[in-house]
Amino acid sequence: MPTVRFRSPLRGPWLTSVFAVVLLAGMPVLVVTGLLDRVAYGPAQGLPGDVGLLQLPPFDWPTSPSWLFRLTQGVHVGLGIVLVPVVLAKLWSVIPKLFDRRPVRSPAHALERASLLLLVGSALFEIVTGLLNIQYDYVFGFSFYTGHYLGAWVFVAAFVAHVALTLGAMVRGLRSRSLRRELATPLARTEPEPPDGSGLVALDPAPPTMSRRGALALVGGGSALLAALSIGQVLDGPARSSALLLPRGRTTEDGPNGFPVNRTAAAAGVVPAADWTLALAGATPRTFSRAELAALPQHTARLPIACVEGWSTVQTWTGVRLRDLAALAGVPQPASAFVASLEEGPFARGTLTAGQVLDPDGLLALQVNGVDLSLDHGFPARIVVPALPGVRCTKWVRSIEFREA
Repeated sequence: MPTVRFRSPLRGPWLTSVFAVVLLAGMPVLVVTGLLDRVAYGPAQGLPGDVGLLQLPPFDWPTSPSWLFRLTQGVHVGLGIVLVPVVLAKLWSVIPKLFDRRPVRSPAHALERASLLLLVGSALFEIVTGLLNIQYDYVFGFSFYTGHYLGAWVFVAAFVAHVALTLGAMVRGLRSRSLRRELATPLARTEPEPPDGSGLVALDPAPPTMSRRGALALVGGGSALLAALSIGQVLDGPARSSALLLPRGRTTEDGPNGFPVNRTAAAAGVVPAADWTLALAGATPRTFSRAELAALPQHTARLPIACVEGWSTVQTWTGVRLRDLAALAGVPQPASAFVASLEEGPFARGTLTAGQVLDPDGLLALQVNGVDLSLDHGFPARIVVPALPGVRCTKWVRSIEFREA
């Protein structure tokens, strides 16, 4: 029997089903946008690491529309935050089942229990790792990208199995009570749901301290508050300061370079070098000083930078087209480009696809908003490509190898 301490009169199939239907609508969107964001990193980046058969098929992430990654990552992080109160409420509503000591009645019952435990465990793992990643810089003792990716697949398997096993019960639960009637029922008239063998309804319910409409308002209000405290992550200007839940998406400088920085030069171990040069590798290797790059034909484009933490910004970038640099290196139609940075660490190197190199707005940027890049934003030069994840827009570039195959 479920332990007696779970005595809330609000628990029951109806309330659990209401939370379940919200998650049934939101979780697939969360999963799909997460997988799309993984695709955006590209197959050559090694992110995540070796995941065997779970590796997604190779796919060249498009550069148009330029806001594509900004949309998918913004929805993924924003929706993930907004759904946290619903996940916790759903967990609260089914917690008696997690402590249910009754014997397993059938194989289907055993599968339901197993899927519930995997679902709860993987959901909490994804929430904790996701929230820590947007709050702090590389706090894990393992690769966030690999761990979060593998955890997502465990969640997907458990979610699909759990929905298949409980969909009928969810529909019956929703039909057992009227939403309109529950929203009109005050605390004084709130009564427990009738026992139905589900294990959710308390056998000895305590007096209610909150109505079901109050519980729904509490959860919905929590989600609305989290949305209000995070929406500023994708807004430029004063509204960005309202993103209290996303400190890594705030502005750290003033003036034309006054937009968010994911990783500062100090954190990356990069120091200014007066004799910096850019090395181009290809059929005709070339070396350029920054002054020589500035003397080449310049192109200006207004493009977003969107980060894995969910924040994004739109700025005006000026620099040399990557396709022009490829032509100067003797590879006018490159199959890919290998970019190396002055920094050390997991993002010191990256590979660009042919489409990203040849896009007319793909840049080796030297300036932003009419002034030189600041050191934290990648001075002396950085990559900026439409729809490319911000962490892949390599800063402090020291060399680019244009490859023909």
